[in-house]
Amino acid sequence: MTRLRLSDRASRGSFVAAAAAVTVLAGAGAAAQQPPRFGERVDVVRILLDARVLDDRGNPIPDLTSSDFKVTIDGKAAPVESATWVGTRDADLEERRPEAPPPPPASQVSNPPGRLIVFLFQKDLEPSRIVGLMRMLQKNRRFLETLSPNDRVAVLSFDSHLKIWTDFTNDRQRLDRVLAHGLLFERPPAVQAASTPSLVERLDPGKGRRTYTIERALELIGEALKPLSGSKSLIMIGHGFGRFSGGGVTMEKAYGPARDALVASRTSVFSLDVTNADYHSLETGLQLVSEQTGGFYARTHIFPDLAMQRLSGAMAGYYVLFVEKPEGRRATYDIEVALTSRKGQVLATRTYSEN
Repeated sequence: MTRLRLSDRASRGSFVAAAAAVTVLAGAGAAAQQPPRFGERVDVVRILLDARVLDDRGNPIPDLTSSDFKVTIDGKAAPVESATWVGTRDADLEERRPEAPPPPPASQVSNPPGRLIVFLFQKDLEPSRIVGLMRMLQKNRRFLETLSPNDRVAVLSFDSHLKIWTDFTNDRQRLDRVLAHGLLFERPPAVQAASTPSLVERLDPGKGRRTYTIERALELIGEALKPLSGSKSLIMIGHGFGRFSGGGVTMEKAYGPARDALVASRTSVFSLDVTNADYHSLETGLQLVSEQTGGFYARTHIFPDLAMQRLSGAMAGYYVLFVEKPEGRRATYDIEVALTSRKGQVLATRTYSEN
């Protein structure tokens, strides 16, 4: 039996250690020579869209799910991941819809603290307009009676410039006095900013007095509403806007910024035309701003109650759609929201901006 001497053991240990070191270094060298591995990452951008859905009687349809909606962005299908109903589901709504289907699951319903509604009256003493304006002032006084204590309403008017009558408030008596008498016969009182939420905080009456076009007034309203959360409604009672020429009606250059501000603030415009005519040129402005912001246009010289019923239906609630946006980045996208199989009219914005 061969005995291993101490010197031999030391030599063999040194050899093993050296071999291990060479192995480690070789492995490290090989790892250094391998190209780095990168994991594939896909960022999916999702956007929120507000959509109101009305039946043929102007009543809201509150029982839809994401599968009932189809959305296209710049002509490309965009998956709808969720659809949440935000608004009224109380006895009044069910009473207007006696054959309403079962309500959606609680997980698909969101109860907001209250609606934010802005009234904007275009004041004009021209005979074909003043009668309709007076009629709609009375109709909207009754509309105020349908609001809940949590709803907040601001009242503005425009003639030669923008006037602010009230900041957001739920004081129905104060609102009723403005609609019953103030708008036609008085000057706006001094308006203090409400605690919260406030329109006047970002749109003071002094700025309104320096606003001389309806397009600029709409832009300022949109900018003032943008910081406030949720969907907002602008009820515009007026006779229209735009420029009439031999080739038809065109929008002023200031219309684009006004539309963009309203869309960015999630404000839908509901235009109630007071003109005593089956058709007139300036209705084009009302129709366009309503269509592009997710509201609607209605003439009120005949069947005004039908227009108000439809307005009440649209005010009752809306869906928040969580939608996957196609790849790419543009300043503005074209949006189309429709129903897959259910019958109903969808009111939704026609544009979306990254800004």
